[in-house]
Amino acid sequence: MIQILICDILVYKETIKGDPMALIRKKGKPRILVVTPEITYLPAGMGNLAHRANAKAGGLADVSASLVATLFKEGADVHVALPHYRRMFHMDVGQLISDELRVYQSHLPDARVHLAEDRCFYYRDRVYSSSDEENPRLALAFQREVINNIIPTVNPDLIHCNDWMTGLIPAAARRLGIPALFTVHNIHTHDLTLAQIEDRGIDAAEFWPHLYYKRPPMNYEETRENNLVDSLASGIFAAHFINTVSPTFLDEIVRGEHAFVPAAIRAEMTGKKLSGCAAGILNAPDPSYDPEIDKALEMKFNADTSFEGKAVNKKAFQRKVGLNEDIDAPLFLWPSRLDPIQKGCELLTNVLAAMMAKYPNMQVAVVANGPHATHFHDILHWHNLYGRLAICDFQESLSRLGYAASDFLFMPSRFEPCGLPQMIGPIYGSLPVAHDTGGIHDTVTHMDVSKDAGNGFIFKYYDNAGLTWAIDEAMAFYSLPREIRAEHVKRVMRDGKARFNHSVCAQSYIDIYQKMLKRDLVTSY
Repeated sequence: MIQILICDILVYKETIKGDPMALIRKKGKPRILVVTPEITYLPAGMGNLAHRANAKAGGLADVSASLVATLFKEGADVHVALPHYRRMFHMDVGQLISDELRVYQSHLPDARVHLAEDRCFYYRDRVYSSSDEENPRLALAFQREVINNIIPTVNPDLIHCNDWMTGLIPAAARRLGIPALFTVHNIHTHDLTLAQIEDRGIDAAEFWPHLYYKRPPMNYEETRENNLVDSLASGIFAAHFINTVSPTFLDEIVRGEHAFVPAAIRAEMTGKKLSGCAAGILNAPDPSYDPEIDKALEMKFNADTSFEGKAVNKKAFQRKVGLNEDIDAPLFLWPSRLDPIQKGCELLTNVLAAMMAKYPNMQVAVVANGPHATHFHDILHWHNLYGRLAICDFQESLSRLGYAASDFLFMPSRFEPCGLPQMIGPIYGSLPVAHDTGGIHDTVTHMDVSKDAGNGFIFKYYDNAGLTWAIDEAMAFYSLPREIRAEHVKRVMRDGKARFNHSVCAQSYIDIYQKMLKRDLVTSY
């Protein structure tokens, strides 16, 4: 079933009621509400709790933080809605005196951080649950507060929603005549009935025609009890504009290249793409991933000092993980979780022993967790690769040191909605050995020394032979004279820092906002 809504980005009716200043404000700076279940930081000035807001599960938190911070810095009228994770925000309301408590609980007129209040958020120590039953309840509580309280309080001109946990909000926004952007970070969804939604306090009867169902709905009464609503597909369906976190991944979905993408989600993305209402915007690494400022490094460095800096960090890393201390050994890093369904770690274990026999000075360090770790341990023991192969549990500081120490990193993903390691690596002078898919295609190009181009080693076909060829290409590059290699690493580092940053990412979102509103975000008319 394909449901189609007219892509009405540039025209929408003024239906917000109850705010006599709405029309006056709309002639000036438009008000943007970013709705996200996670965020890493907020800039000072956005409310009395801005400095406490830190709840991260993945890249969504970084992108949300950078976007809000950039908008706020540029003077846009930006607001953010997120769950009130009291425990993660280190807020003990029991310790507040009465005056502080009144300020804490008040809705100050200049506040820009709007917390969804529900006891289910207060005592959590992580954003998502391992229970498939609890996550939908969290999502419904969050959306209930956004729809019932935060949207009427903020009265936004545009709402930016993120992932399935906000999938009902574009439908509510469409009912109100508010343009909505919906960002798809992961292909993950949950199905609920209208009855379950309404039993959690959301009056879905007001916007039920704008939701996406498992079968064509006949009427509200017939649909309410047993016609499941697809959360992610509903967000895509009802939104005025959508984006994925990689241009190529969006195209791959539309072309039907990934069997794991549900038909409904593919159909809705295809409809948006064909109507000109879809785009891909790459995520970017957190700004702290910078060898000039990274506190986890033995020696900080930049492109100009990369030769000395990487040598010092390589020795420190080799010492920490138990590799032979040899700054001339080509060091490969595995930085991603050990997930054989997506990340391609089974390709590496298939060829690893043969490649390390072929190149006696090659070293490999795995700094990651996941179900495939046991296979790396078996290879270490069976082939007696101690001192050349290290397998370590993930630690943030060790991973950062690994980027600075390594010459190459593995990113042979079967599919990749965006990916960050292949962007972080070049910033630290570590060149990706990667499969040409999704976000990797958008960020890694094959090294061509003769043309002074490229930042990694790309293989097209997802198989053992493809990865073997790419490793051979990396080793051929490493065999070049040190001076030639160093010049290319410097170029890669400079390009990586210029390309893979939050300013570029945030500007892409701002461009979409302005396209949707057909108005400038920071200039009053």
